[in-house]
Amino acid sequence: MDILFPILGVVAIIILITVIKLLPIGDYINCNHAHHANISMRQIIAMKFRKTDVSYLLEKFVTAQNAGLTLTMRQLETHMLSNGNIDSVINGLISARTSRIPLDFDRAAAIDLAGRDVSQAVRMCVQPRVISLNNICGIAKDGIELKVKASLTIKANLDTMVGGAGEDTITARVSERIVSTIGSAKKHGDILNQPSVLSKEVLASGLDANTAFEIISLDIADIDVGRNIGAYLLQYKAAAEKRVAEAKAEGRRAMAKAQMQENKAAEQEAKANLIKAEMEVPLTLANAYRTGQLLSKKKQAALKQQQIQNQQLQLAQARQAQLLAARQAQLQQQRVQLSRQAIQQKTAQAQLAPQPVATQPATPTPTANS
Repeated sequence: MDILFPILGVVAIIILITVIKLLPIGDYINCNHAHHANISMRQIIAMKFRKTDVSYLLEKFVTAQNAGLTLTMRQLETHMLSNGNIDSVINGLISARTSRIPLDFDRAAAIDLAGRDVSQAVRMCVQPRVISLNNICGIAKDGIELKVKASLTIKANLDTMVGGAGEDTITARVSERIVSTIGSAKKHGDILNQPSVLSKEVLASGLDANTAFEIISLDIADIDVGRNIGAYLLQYKAAAEKRVAEAKAEGRRAMAKAQMQENKAAEQEAKANLIKAEMEVPLTLANAYRTGQLLSKKKQAALKQQQIQNQQLQLAQARQAQLLAARQAQLQQQRVQLSRQAIQQKTAQAQLAPQPVATQPATPTPTANS
């Protein structure tokens, strides 16, 4: 019995120490009495089981309370368990409160979970950032290239910080608008005389829509005159047309050479055919003499000549007969006319001669027999 009591005492002490280590009595006292966080023992034990650093959360909670922020340990723990950056959120909320920028914990937590730095975003609201845009090249309608150097001043927009586009997007939009404005100018001198046209066009276009930033101003630092792109393009076009013309001329020259060679080949072929024909003439004559075809051909020519002469003689006789018939017809017409004239003369003489008086015969008296 004397040995059992000391053993039980040691076991009780070990159990007491274990319970003290498992139960966050110190954190509970620190939260509720020192900082008035109003957290129950059950909540602290649950936070321990969730592997939450209660001391770290308590430190940030105290910092937020001292800055005048209205937060709860539940909000801080939830954001911490979501892999959020408690320091960035607390510092951003403190900076926003100091600068009188409306920002609550939910929006700050959303910005932080979106991957953006809340402190930097609030700092950009207070102190805008200046982005240098160098060597933005645009070409006016007259073909002159202009190189623009500008300073773009932007500030963060906390309302569109979640899901809004970044600096690269807004820089690309501004550069595109500058190039478009230069390209719409009829002369490059219009842009050189009034550089403010670029700033007005950028500010009036609303290029900061759906971005996490707001464009404050665009300041044109310098405009340099570059190359004459229009003349370069005309020169390049002329060189290309020259190469095309040279290629076509070379093609025509090659075709002419080919045609010349073909003509020479045709000439040689014609000469060969002529020589072949000349070689066949003596053979043909000898064959004609041997078969008698040459004499018959002479007779046929003589007969043909005689037929032609006969045809000519017949034509001459036919012409003479036609002339004789025409002469006879003419003589007949003359005879007819002379006979008509004679008849007319006789008729005229008969009309001019005196006519004899005719005596009326006595009328016989009718008889009874008649």
